[in-house]
Amino acid sequence: MVDIVAITISNPLLIGVYEDKKLIKIIKKEGKTSEILPEIFDELLKKYEIKNIIYSKGPGSYMSIKLSYLFFKTLEITKNINFLAKDGFYFNNNKPIKAVGNSYFIKKEGIILLEKNLEAGEFFLPQKLKIDDFSKDTSPLYVLKAV
Repeated sequence: MVDIVAITISNPLLIGVYEDKKLIKIIKKEGKTSEILPEIFDELLKKYEIKNIIYSKGPGSYMSIKLSYLFFKTLEITKNINFLAKDGFYFNNNKPIKAVGNSYFIKKEGIILLEKNLEAGEFFLPQKLKIDDFSKDTSPLYVLKAV
């Protein structure tokens, strides 16, 4: 059995395959989440028995968050795979995350804010998984500006 970590809130998508909680494979792909995610998981589901899917629930690309959530929630229900989540700051050492235009999401004292003209942090897959770091609250973390 393997665990999968999916960072889908920005491009390229990063997918990690973990065996015995250790990273054994990295998949890095550019493109639209709606096209890439089904392709990647078609291959993964044929090759592995998946125990947990962990995804970055936001903030980031609104459409990517929405698509990823629906995709993984469907796998949870139809394939009986545990579905867990963490905010994107976990996967980039709490660095800024690209929003829209020259805006970036930042996290200060647990609160997510928007700031301008920053440099986005690079996302990474942990070398070793600590399942206790992840939450069963998989609800998307949408951070939208007030209109």
